[in-house]
Amino acid sequence: MASSSFHCLLFCSVLFHLIFFPSLAKSASFRPKALVLPVTKDSSTLQYLTTLSQRTPLVPIKLTVHLGGQFLWVECEDYISSTYKPARCNSAQCSLANSKSCTTECYSPPSPGCNNNTCGLLPDNPINRTAGGGDLGQDMVSIQSTDGSNPGRLVSVPNLLFTCGSAFLLEGLASGVKGMAGLGRAKIGLPSQFASAFSFRRKFAICLSSSTSSKGVVIFGDGPYNLLPNIDVSKSLIFTPLILNPVSTAGAYFTGEPSSDYFIKVKSIKINEKVVKLNTSLLAIDNEGYGGTKLSTVNPYTVLEKSIYNAVVNAFVKEVANIPRVKAVAPFGACFNSKNIGSTRVGPAVPQIDLVLQSESVYWRIFGANSMVQLPRPQFQTP
Repeated sequence: MASSSFHCLLFCSVLFHLIFFPSLAKSASFRPKALVLPVTKDSSTLQYLTTLSQRTPLVPIKLTVHLGGQFLWVECEDYISSTYKPARCNSAQCSLANSKSCTTECYSPPSPGCNNNTCGLLPDNPINRTAGGGDLGQDMVSIQSTDGSNPGRLVSVPNLLFTCGSAFLLEGLASGVKGMAGLGRAKIGLPSQFASAFSFRRKFAICLSSSTSSKGVVIFGDGPYNLLPNIDVSKSLIFTPLILNPVSTAGAYFTGEPSSDYFIKVKSIKINEKVVKLNTSLLAIDNEGYGGTKLSTVNPYTVLEKSIYNAVVNAFVKEVANIPRVKAVAPFGACFNSKNIGSTRVGPAVPQIDLVLQSESVYWRIFGANSMVQLPRPQFQTP
């Protein structure tokens, strides 16, 4: 029996992102400058996970992190809490959530997720591409504060808005997950609600590890963001504007809603500092909301439009013509023999990929650690 490994071209990178938006929510007496949520990467699904304590008494809820998610949604079939309150139709909470529906007849005993005269939203699971209806409610949430370097005391948001989701929406999520933590642009996204609750600046930073053995973090509020020992990484960032897609990209939405996802403007793609020939019009968002470059935490690997993907893969293969190819393994289109790939401080020694942003001097550089994934070669047993 023999085994070895090989590398496949993926497209993935660490995100560190600052975002601004409006919001309303209730306040607490202690006002931290920032809040922190630890993030891990699930080895089976490659989803980014976090845990948020919710309800009374508090229960730790395991969630999949959804960068563009409209709000927090939680499966409510076994939801028990003495502080849960449904959001009544035509209330300020429903207006803030931009709800366009109202539950008038619930055929089960009143409970979280089933109350008459309660406004509804449309929670979705972008991983298995399903969506459903769910009641809007509010409840206690506890989260840890931070000074940007060290975790601080626990603080509470007594009436954080969230949506109840059906059990079928959990299909495809990591084991033990009970919902999704939406960090999107919507007014009831977690960043907006936390900012309003504690009156800090409406921004957050997210740093995600590409490794399942290293932790990432989401920091809501002001820096410093000391993600490295004694180093405020925010001082060395390159900035690019966020682009608003006027058409919702959620699995289900009300007519006229803009997207809660975050888009950036990519002008071109370079490999080894050589421009990849592609239809650049596809890099812009059209009138129907298609196209553009969306930042995502729910896709395990970067997704490209077919013609762009083929152009990028072909250009990359051309630049590594001296490295032997091996049979590709789905979903990858180009795989190489690991024995012929050197190692560097930033991963496998392969050409860097640059996403050129608003100018030639502003780009997102992807090194081998985030453009290649190592897979075990299938093992063959001789009878």
